[in-house]
Amino acid sequence: MSTDHQRLLNVLCGLEPKPSLKARASDKKRYSELMSAAIAQVVAECLRQRGLSGARPVASGNRVSGAERRMAGGIGDKRVDVTWATEEAGLLLAFSVKCISFPDLRTKNYQKNFTNRRGDMLFEAVTLHRRFPYATLVGLFVFDEGARHDGTSRRSPTIENAHRGLRLFTGRQDPAGRDEQFESFYLGLVSASPEQSTIPFARVGQPDSEFELDRVITDALRVVAERNSDAYDFDGHSLKPR
Repeated sequence: MSTDHQRLLNVLCGLEPKPSLKARASDKKRYSELMSAAIAQVVAECLRQRGLSGARPVASGNRVSGAERRMAGGIGDKRVDVTWATEEAGLLLAFSVKCISFPDLRTKNYQKNFTNRRGDMLFEAVTLHRRFPYATLVGLFVFDEGARHDGTSRRSPTIENAHRGLRLFTGRQDPAGRDEQFESFYLGLVSASPEQSTIPFARVGQPDSEFELDRVITDALRVVAERNSDAYDFDGHSLKPR
């Protein structure tokens, strides 16, 4: 297992116990937010370990920045979960992280808030790409593992619907491309407990292409290096200034 992915699993194992389905809505919302923040901090730490020293957020105890960075975009400003920016170029890399951890009590599936969360992420992409067209944006949409098994005779499982619902919004290869597209978009299925945690990722539109966090980060850094080849080299693992 890669160092990046093991770091993520360790953090997931350290989360507070998951509330029950009958818990208050505020408690369930807080748990999803804690998971999103934990994933964001791990991704930022992995980026720093790979040469992106200014990646945020940093650990909560660090006074430099324990929260996401607010970026001024093309149609307003936006809080962004994970960012790497320089004074010379502005925003170069960003990760947007969303988690849905509980099923709807009425329908028993995980799709109730999917459309709204997707809309939030697409608005974020438009906001950032209009100001920073060369920025590499990565989407991480994480569902509880139950989203793989909540299908019925009348509807597909939520994870399958998410692959279909997001496939138009990934694969932005050209800085002049569609603002609402992410350069890459991944779906994760998480099971988190103190005893054992799992979280495979799959590229949107390729549900059978499951891999670990290191692949997500490596692919993103490769795009950053290609778009900024005059300033950075990529050795297959770390980004280094020329």
